This record gives sequence, C-alpha cells and structure tokens, in this order.
Amino acid sequence: MKFLSTRGGEKVTGAQAVVKGLADDGGLFVPEKFPAVTKEDMDAMLEMSYPERAAKILKTFFDEYDEKELLSACENAYSKFEGDPAPLVRLDDGVYMLELWHGPTCAFKDMALTVLPHLLKKGCEICGIKEDVLVLVATSGDTGKAALEGFKDAKGVKVMVFYPSEGVSKMQKLQMCTQEGNNVNVVAVRGNFDDCQTAVKKIFSSEEYAATLKEHNTVLSSANSINFGRLAPQIAYYFSSYLDLLSSGQIEYGEEIDFCVPTGNFGNILAAYYAKKMGLPVRRLHCASNENKILTDFLATGVYDVNREFYKTTSPSMDILVSSNLERLLYEVSGRNAKLIKKRMEDLKKDGRYELTAEELKEIQETFDGGFADEEGCVEAMYDVFCDVGYTMDTHTGCAMKVAVDWFEKHKKDETKMVIVSTANPYKFPQDVLYAVTGNDVKDSFKGIKRLHAATAMAVPKCLKELRDKEPRFTRVADKKKLFEEVLEFVK
Repeated sequence: MKFLSTRGGEKVTGAQAVVKGLADDGGLFVPEKFPAVTKEDMDAMLEMSYPERAAKILKTFFDEYDEKELLSACENAYSKFEGDPAPLVRLDDGVYMLELWHGPTCAFKDMALTVLPHLLKKGCEICGIKEDVLVLVATSGDTGKAALEGFKDAKGVKVMVFYPSEGVSKMQKLQMCTQEGNNVNVVAVRGNFDDCQTAVKKIFSSEEYAATLKEHNTVLSSANSINFGRLAPQIAYYFSSYLDLLSSGQIEYGEEIDFCVPTGNFGNILAAYYAKKMGLPVRRLHCASNENKILTDFLATGVYDVNREFYKTTSPSMDILVSSNLERLLYEVSGRNAKLIKKRMEDLKKDGRYELTAEELKEIQETFDGGFADEEGCVEAMYDVFCDVGYTMDTHTGCAMKVAVDWFEKHKKDETKMVIVSTANPYKFPQDVLYAVTGNDVKDSFKGIKRLHAATAMAVPKCLKELRDKEPRFTRVADKKKLFEEVLEFVK
C-alpha cells in the first residue's frame, strides 16, 4: 500500500507516512486506495478480541509490517486498558455509547497513541532511519498527555508537546505538566489551539528547520491525527462497535447504523468515514460541535470561514477553528484533485476561507450532517441522561448527546441504530460534569472529583486521583512565534 499527499507530488510507503507524519508540501498522507473489508473478514473478526480486530485493520494499510508483530503491539497496547478497550453501552432502544476512555490517560486518544510508538519504531527500522526522532505535538488537551504517556522513555525518541496556556482544563494541564519520563517536554503557548497547530505545521514544512534539526541528529514526526499512523488505529473501533452490535443480536449483518461523534480536528469522525469507505455499513455520520460551530456551518453551506469569534468552552478539546483532517475529506470529494486542495489550503491560510462546489457539498451531505451544542444545551443533555438512565458523561460527549437528541426530535420515525462516541472520562472535567448533573459549582478540581463520585458512585481513575500529590515538572510558557527556539533548546 502506497500513500499520497493530499497536495500532490509525493508518494510514499506506509512506514514512510508514519515516520514523516506530514508530507513535504504540507499535505496529509492518504491511502492510495481503501482496502475492502468483506463479509468473510467481518465473520472472522466476530470471534476476535479487540487487539486482534485492531491488528487486522492495521495490516490492511501497513502491508510491509509483520502481521505477528502488529498483533503483539496491539495486545501490548490494549493490555494497559481497564477491561474492554472499547465497550459498547446500551443507553436506550437503538442508542448506544461507545466508551473510548478506558486507557492510561482516560481519553480516546489512547486508542491510537498506545499503538503508534510501535508503528513509529518499526517504521524507522524499515526506512533505515538512524537519527533520533522528535515527536512534535500540538494539543487541545488530550492528545498531548496520551502522546507523552505512549512515548515516555522510548529509546531514540523524544516527545515535545505544545498546548494553549489558557485553553485546557485543569486536569488536562496537570496530566501533561506532571508527566514522567526522561525524553519528554511540555510547553504552554500564549494563544489558542489553532495557534499551536499552525506553528507546529510551519516547523514541519520548513526545509531550513529540518536541516537545523539534522545537524542535531534529529528528524521530525507527529503524533497528531495529521499522522496516518495515529488515524489508522481509530478506524478499528468503528468496526469493533458494529461487530459488538452484531454479536449481541442488536443488528443483522448489512444493516446500516449511524455514528454521532464530538469533533474538533475532524480526525475521529474521519476515521468513521474511512471505515465506511472500507465497507462498514454506515448510513450517516453526525458531526457534533460546541459553540465553535465552524464544522456545523461548513456542512450546511459548503463555506469554510475562520473569520469568526473564537469561544473558550467547557469542552476545550473541541475549541478549534482550523480542523486539519477535513483536508482528507475534501481530497476524496474533489475526485482526489491535489491541485485544487493545495489552492484551497493556500486560500485558507491567506483569506481564512474557501468554498466547495455544489457537487462536492452534495456528496458530503449524503453521509455527513452537523449539529452543535451551546453551553446550556450541553449541560441540559448531560443532566437529562443522568436523570433518565443514570449515565454520566463528559462535556464533549454531552455535545454529541445534544446533537443526537436534536436529530431524533427532528426525525421521530428514524429507527436506525445510533452509536454516540464518548471521548473522555467524566473525571477529566469534574467541575463541569458536577455542575451539569447536580447544579453544584466548586472551584477546586479535586473537590469536584470527590463530590462527583458522591453523586454518581462512578469509580475514580487512579491516574487522576494521584495528580493531587504530584508536583508539576513543566511550567514554561512561550510565544507562539518562538516555538522552534523551544524545540531547538530541547534537542541540543
């Protein structure tokens, strides 16, 4: 399997795509073609464990990787999870919650970032890379911690994370700034996530920066979802959830289902779209946003416009205006027109907007629709579900729940099963979740955890409880225009 840049001019192997992360022209790598997963494949996967299912999906993309090694890597990665890595919980008739936060950092990013270190290490071996690898990450909250945890103390690899100084929750910040490991670094950035992401992309696309790093025996790679090695493991849990519905008799093979996905950088929902392209019976993908509803507006109008107010919300991982992975979807619906994609990305950088053709928008709307939750709507959705069925969810999942409820209210006769993707443990946002389910407001995160536990009886993850007694190792704050200087200081 070869991989192409969405902006043209580059064709690489799977191992090269993983190691490089981003194409030389700034484009994102996409598979040359989508491998088909047949009914026979699905039948075989019905009897498999989650690691076996994940390894099978990964092998369809990374054919130069050894199948047994992929399985061993998946088994090792998911052994770090508590129980089933991706359990499906039934909430109501036809409505299910796919919980993706049972890993070591309590967020869905663990589903991929526990596997990525193996893909990267093996990719370096296949590509004959002898230099140290610097994994550079821009995070809106969860990717940073998951990458730090996944790569800590990995031989020949360093990890550096940039996060918006005022744009993550206290628990997310504590998770990152107390990270252990002798090969990690965390820097706060004055600005929002888009500023962090733009600066990191600039570093990746600079030949001058690459040459400077080479002088220090270092090459760059990414753990963001711009790296296909991060995206591929996420495809697996969409297949797995469908298989779980099949094995439990909730659906029959071939029956289409919907997914409702809380979305910021568009990677999670894109993985669902890729699963559909591979043959998974998916009817619709509901893209759930918070008040930064740029994707909701785009899916309705075909106009992507970042010239708008930016909101800081209680679902910070979705406080994003430039959704990088959308570029991969545009590449598909444009007929894989790399020249057009390059122009649109240039227009976005220059003018802050671009516009689809009517044909492209129609094709997107055949699968995707968008909705959003303002702060009040998110709280109401979380409260209603807690009261009705006793289920506690985090704020990002709350946004998805609001969008799902709005869909069912508008389409009362819709009997298609819907899986809502739950992306974080509620205890990562204890104060906001506590307020939603009880109306009580506390200023301290750890008091929030205590009271939320009293209200819900939900188990508190050990890794979050222990944060209270940990001293932050990383307190540096940097200007968004000087991030390469921070990188250089780290690799020296």
